[in-house]
Amino acid sequence: MNNTEVIESARDFASLKPHERLIVALDFPTGNEARRIATAITGVAGWLKIGKQLFTAEGPALVRELAQAGNNIFLDLKYHDISATVAGAVKAAAALGVGIITVHASGGSKMLQAAVEAAHQAEVPPMIVAVTVLTSHTDSELQETGVAGGLLDHALRLATLARQAGCDGVVSSAQEASEIRRELGAGFAIITPGVRLDGAAHHDQVRVVTPAEAIRAGATHIVVGRPITGAADPVGAAKAIREEIRRASSSSS
Repeated sequence: MNNTEVIESARDFASLKPHERLIVALDFPTGNEARRIATAITGVAGWLKIGKQLFTAEGPALVRELAQAGNNIFLDLKYHDISATVAGAVKAAAALGVGIITVHASGGSKMLQAAVEAAHQAEVPPMIVAVTVLTSHTDSELQETGVAGGLLDHALRLATLARQAGCDGVVSSAQEASEIRRELGAGFAIITPGVRLDGAAHHDQVRVVTPAEAIRAGATHIVVGRPITGAADPVGAAKAIREEIRRASSSSS
């Protein structure tokens, strides 16, 4: 597939294959570590996530390099700024060849619409997904920021805002995903981070679920980092998660 076909197929959420639902987080301090994992899991996982740590260390050159090597890139920089700044950042990211870009839903409808419009101007428009509530947050931490109500209510409010603004999907814990799916229906991506195999360490994640739980809750994609990248056998770990996705997808279809 060329880049356009990859992105268009990624938007056909109902027909995604198990490996296309798996996003591996390259949360590394150096490009060499990221390249090692990217090479190892080629063909096993559908997407590579580049977040703030790796991007800050290596910059856009590594993003461009991995994209040009044929990898589907999920650029998770969670843009949150004035509309013009976010639009410019989205245009720059699209030029690097990335397929999914995150923005913060709390930036509001004007900012979200600017991101979507900027994406649509690209030769190959990337998907814009809006972050609702971080999977490390608790109710009390959310209230510290002045948000009234609980995590679920806030996530639903932001997810609805994102869909109305034209975003392709949201990033949300699976613990909110089922209600988001129920409220917003199909044809909308729900990307779930904080995914761990049963019994694995949670690290800095609070609202953690297994791959199967995420898929059954309505997630179209799951983000997995250390359970794969920190495993003695990253390929074997990725294949095990892919198989769990396959079984959960079959049972929920």
